[in-house]
Amino acid sequence: MSGEASEPGGIAVIGASGQLGRQIPAAIRLDRAEIDLAQPDTIERTLDVTQPAGVVLAAAYTDVDGCETNREHALAVNGQGPRLVARWCARNDAWLLYISSNCVFDGCAGEPYPEDAAPNPISVYGASKLAGEIGVREETDRHFVIRTSWLFGPGGNNFAIKALSWARTQAVLHGVEDEIAAPTYSLDLAPVLLRLAATGRYGTYHLTNAGCCSRLEYIRATLRAAGIDKPVQAMRLADFERPSRPPAYSVLANNRAQQLGLALRPWQDALRDYVSSLVPA
Repeated sequence: MSGEASEPGGIAVIGASGQLGRQIPAAIRLDRAEIDLAQPDTIERTLDVTQPAGVVLAAAYTDVDGCETNREHALAVNGQGPRLVARWCARNDAWLLYISSNCVFDGCAGEPYPEDAAPNPISVYGASKLAGEIGVREETDRHFVIRTSWLFGPGGNNFAIKALSWARTQAVLHGVEDEIAAPTYSLDLAPVLLRLAATGRYGTYHLTNAGCCSRLEYIRATLRAAGIDKPVQAMRLADFERPSRPPAYSVLANNRAQQLGLALRPWQDALRDYVSSLVPA
């Protein structure tokens, strides 16, 4: 459903066909055809027509390596776009829930990052998401900034999908043992976002599935869930050449949401459910 065909006054999801956005029920569903975050005129025009009471901003430029060579585009989409959405929300008495990332941290802490930890991104993607956070906070008090990590679920080319693809074509797989975060299932995250929005307790929250793992453990767990027996060898981040540098340890402490009684189940259980939906019994 396009924005123009929707009833005003409900929740709008920007990025409605994305891996997370498609799981969020909303009266107003907006994709890039209606709102292009890199095109400011589309933001105000579409929101003026649809007049949502609340906005979930799940759209982003998520090609982490691509951001390194397309810095201006990354900052436009992930930084300036959220600021302009927040500005519209402030003028029109609407709340905003903005999806951010574990990549706003440098990965040097060695223990889970609480919500008030100082960000220090080490990639263009992380810097662009932090710019979006800052813009949202500066433009409207009625905001939720949600940091999550390693999202997987239907409709996305996520890490679990990639691991299963590698298993079909490679005799031996390789997984990074010193990059650690929490895989997060979109089907688990989406309903908790709406429950959080309903509380009216604005601020910054960390929301991931419980627990954490390395990329190496993530691959092995995915193969086990799929019933695939293939060797997976360990490698180090330093051995893996790529344009961007991810934070080595970016586990998020989900403190504030838990204080409201909001938590997600262990990532292993979520991953098994997801993989079982992909692999025939």
